[in-house]
Amino acid sequence: MRSLRDGRRQGRSVHRQSRRHPQYEGLTRGLALDLGSSRTRAWVPGQGVVADTGSDPAGDYGHGGRPVRRGRIVDTESCGRMLGLIADTALGADRSDTVIVLSLPVLAGSGHRVAARDLLTALGASRVIVLDSARAAAACAGPQDGGPLLVLDIGAELTEATLLVDGRVRDARLAETGTSDLEPGEPPTAVIRAVLDMVMEMWRQDRHGALLGALRKGPLLAGGGALRPDVTHRIALRLGVAVRLPDDPATTVVRGAGLILGSVLHHASAAPALPGRSG
Repeated sequence: MRSLRDGRRQGRSVHRQSRRHPQYEGLTRGLALDLGSSRTRAWVPGQGVVADTGSDPAGDYGHGGRPVRRGRIVDTESCGRMLGLIADTALGADRSDTVIVLSLPVLAGSGHRVAARDLLTALGASRVIVLDSARAAAACAGPQDGGPLLVLDIGAELTEATLLVDGRVRDARLAETGTSDLEPGEPPTAVIRAVLDMVMEMWRQDRHGALLGALRKGPLLAGGGALRPDVTHRIALRLGVAVRLPDDPATTVVRGAGLILGSVLHHASAAPALPGRSG
C-alpha cells in the first residue's frame, strides 16, 4: 500500500487572533468536540481524548435512535442530552469560563450549524467556535509546508473531499455514503467510487492546478474509514499517489479541534506587554 504516515500535530492555528483579542479574554478551560453520525469524540487540554462513544442514546444517553444521521442533527433533544453529559464530565457544572470548539462537516447545512451552535450555547459555555472538519484534520496532521492539501474524510455515513489552499476551503464535495453502508465482508467499492467521483469533479473545476499540487503532496486521509487497509490501499492505487495516513485517523479531527482550542486558550491567557517596555 502506498502511504505516508504523518501523525505530527501542527502548532499553527486556523484562527489567527492577536494576543489581546477581547472575545477570548477570561477563557481558562475548554472542550473540543467531533459530532459524528456514529461516534462523538471529545478532547480536553492536558488530557487528550476523554470521550469516544457511540452517538446512540439507546446505549449511552437514554432512549431513542441516533441523534445525528448523515451529518445532520435529527433529534435535538437526544443530542443535547448527550452533549450535556459529556460537558458535565469534562468541564463540570460551572462552565462560565469555558470555550467549546466543535467540528462539523465542511458542507453541513446552515440548519445543522445553527442547531449545533444553539445546543452548545445552552450548555453555558462562555464562547462557542464552530469550524470545518477538514481544517481541523489539517491542523492535526497536515504537512508543515502549507500550500494546497486534499483532505479525504471517510466516515460512517458521509465521505467528504475538501481542497484546502493556505488553510482556506477552495473546493469541497460530499457523498452520503460511508462505511456503515457496507455489508460485513463487502469490499468498499461504493466508498472508493464516491471518493474518485468527487476528486474527478474537483479536477474538472480546478483552474489553477491546486488539486494537482495537493495530489502530488499526498491526500490526507481521516475518519474511521481510513482505518481500513482495503480502503486506503484502493484509494492510493486508483489515484496513483501515496496517501498521507495519520497515526489514528479516527481521532484526527477531534485532535485538530483540540489543537485549535489550545491555541485559543493560549491567546486568552497571554499577558499583554507592559506599556513603555520592549524587548
